[in-house]
Amino acid sequence: MKAVLFDLDGTLIDTAADFIRIIQLMCTEKGCDIVDAQTIRTQVSEGARAMVKLVYPELATDDPVFLEHRQKFLDRYGDEIVVDTALFAGMDGLLKDLESRQIPWGIVTNKPRWLSEALLEALHLNQRCAVLVCPEDVKQTKPDPEPMLLAASQLDIAPEQIIYVGDHPRDILAGKHANMPTVLAAYGYLPPESSQDLAAWGADDIVENVEQLHQLITKLV
Repeated sequence: MKAVLFDLDGTLIDTAADFIRIIQLMCTEKGCDIVDAQTIRTQVSEGARAMVKLVYPELATDDPVFLEHRQKFLDRYGDEIVVDTALFAGMDGLLKDLESRQIPWGIVTNKPRWLSEALLEALHLNQRCAVLVCPEDVKQTKPDPEPMLLAASQLDIAPEQIIYVGDHPRDILAGKHANMPTVLAAYGYLPPESSQDLAAWGADDIVENVEQLHQLITKLV
């Protein structure tokens, strides 16, 4: 293996605390029951619409009022993107190990580019990341292989020689469709409906924490 690609939220970076804080604040402002932290955590990978739906389940997602709340959520998140967010424990050591061995690493995410870039800059990762592929860069997002193949092309490395690490079924499907070896990050934001049988996702490997991920990648690169 000659490179490693990561999903962003729930795989490379632990962003859940900031989403939990903002969604629970929105509940307080609305005067409704506070959504529990674990429920919010499982929705992080589903995007802004799914999280705002936790606060406003009575509104259709195409309702102008819902869209207004969604935009307010995105604006607030953009302004407060790294209050409680950080790399997962042990991840910086993994990245430094890859860099010391001149193994490029990058990100393929469904997170909008403006938020992804702001997040990486705030964590001083923007100059370390070899490639960043976001929804705006492709016609089809994960689970389609297009973003994976674009990242491989930009790295000038065959997909078969790139490991992809993710915490959602679409991550594993995208990697498999691109013929990349896949690793399921079981420490991430697993969707509740598909987290009972992780082997069914079809990943080549499953890791329970970053330490296991580091050990696995060390064997493969």
